[in-house]
Amino acid sequence: MPANDVFSDARAFAVALRQLHAQRRTNVISGRKERARRSRLSGTERDEILRKTGGRCHICGGAIGSEGWHADHVLAYSTGGKHSVDNYLAAHTLCNNYRWHYDAEEFQWILKLGVWLRTQIEKGTKTGRDAAEGFCGHDRHRATRRRSMRR
Repeated sequence: MPANDVFSDARAFAVALRQLHAQRRTNVISGRKERARRSRLSGTERDEILRKTGGRCHICGGAIGSEGWHADHVLAYSTGGKHSVDNYLAAHTLCNNYRWHYDAEEFQWILKLGVWLRTQIEKGTKTGRDAAEGFCGHDRHRATRRRSMRR
């Protein structure tokens, strides 16, 4: 996604993001038939994965305890990444859930947008206020949905 094409206008940017999404979806769907069912990682394999990152989340860099973390595929399993210790790094559950199976370029755009939007929220711009309202409403709804699914 060359920067000069993407930033020519908001519509071009939206089209570029939709193309990345469509490409990811195509990769996920096309790879489903070829993937074998994965087996669980052994305790030894999980220890090795955690050791590779020095007990830190490879996404945010925060410390990870010995329990409650995910072995995150570097190359997403859903798009053809292998189920081997070499293709895993340790990640907080929250970080891994938000990273999902985005490819590197799409995830970079998500991070870049997130940082920009956070600044807009802090500055109290109209865009920031609208986004904060929308996000808080979305998050409240998500929390309610999670609680009702647990019952």
